[in-house]
Amino acid sequence: MGDKRQDYISWDEYFMGVAELSGHRSKDPSSQVGSCIVSMDNKILSMGYNGFPMGCDDDEFPWRREGDMLDTKYAYVTHSELNAILNFRGGSLEGSRLYVSLFPCNECAKAIIQSGIKEVIYVSDKYGDLPSFIASKKMFDAAGVKYKKYTPSGRKIELDL
Repeated sequence: MGDKRQDYISWDEYFMGVAELSGHRSKDPSSQVGSCIVSMDNKILSMGYNGFPMGCDDDEFPWRREGDMLDTKYAYVTHSELNAILNFRGGSLEGSRLYVSLFPCNECAKAIIQSGIKEVIYVSDKYGDLPSFIASKKMFDAAGVKYKKYTPSGRKIELDL
């Protein structure tokens, strides 16, 4: 019997990799955010990416970032975290973890808290100084939802798709 392989990826690398890969499904030209929800026993429960709701043709709705609200993506895009929560078809998300490439906004934070997710692991907090993201942290702190920045290992994995 040989020794097991030692260079396998960690759980955090695996789940953040799934979240990042999910983000590549997004058709948003400026932000490709992905999420992966994981059970306490390291089973993937759901995934999501930022995009328009089902039935809303992404060729008919705007992807612009600036202009009147109804002429921008902001009135229509569902964030990856909410998509992952809504895509879940099991029982409960109670006690689960969310891996996400961008720290959640206040609206997603509400859904995360209400769904029972207990930890958020994120890559970037580039909007952390904006009020909606400060509100997220305040709500997470009040509700006992842990959050931590993911520290990349620097490992590269190449996939042939």
